[in-house]
Amino acid sequence: MRTPEKPAKAYKNPKFVMSEEARPIRLLAEYLEPLTRLKQQQVKKAIIFFGSARIKPKPKRGPDYFSLAGKLSEKLAAWTVRKHTPAQRYRFCTGGGPGMMEAAASGVARVDRKLNIALNISLPFEQSVNEYVTPELVFEFHYFFMRKFWFMKLAEALVVFPGGFGTMDELFEVLTLVQTRKSRAIPIVLFGTEFWREAVNFEALARRGLISPDDLDLFCITDKVDVAFRHITAGL
Repeated sequence: MRTPEKPAKAYKNPKFVMSEEARPIRLLAEYLEPLTRLKQQQVKKAIIFFGSARIKPKPKRGPDYFSLAGKLSEKLAAWTVRKHTPAQRYRFCTGGGPGMMEAAASGVARVDRKLNIALNISLPFEQSVNEYVTPELVFEFHYFFMRKFWFMKLAEALVVFPGGFGTMDELFEVLTLVQTRKSRAIPIVLFGTEFWREAVNFEALARRGLISPDDLDLFCITDKVDVAFRHITAGL
């Protein structure tokens, strides 16, 4: 008589783990696995860079945001290496993909690529991990909200370059949490005056009473690397 196969344990059953019923397990995994690895790497805090995956180097017209992001992140990385002990240095966290994420990570890598962190998201297009992040600090997410949780968990400062739906979603999540005091205030820079003045009329929101006039002080809008650098380092 043939001996029946031993049934798989639930946590080793791929069909179950990927089922709708097991979604809470997958969510918990996207919390606990990064938590474990970040502790192992002694990562506690980071300066976050957001921006479009679609922006390329050397545009035919308009500001070269790719170059500016690299210059700012390089300057901040050199600052924390100079000012802080290895255990107290700020890390630099992006979505890990191309465009502005790659630009920021490349600037950090010119100082020390081990300061880079990538919180990647599995998408059918655009998002692949750039070459400037060490493998032990690359994290792959399925759930957007768990990825945003980790951005906020690590965030000590935020720089936002021009971007689309994803960038706006990330920015307004942070602004909402700070405005409602669910998160403490952090230095926030919106880089690219020509973009932000056109894309979002913050003054109109205040004028219509939809936000407080004081909410306009939650962030700094600038085109200058030095201004952004001073705003972030003074706030930190």
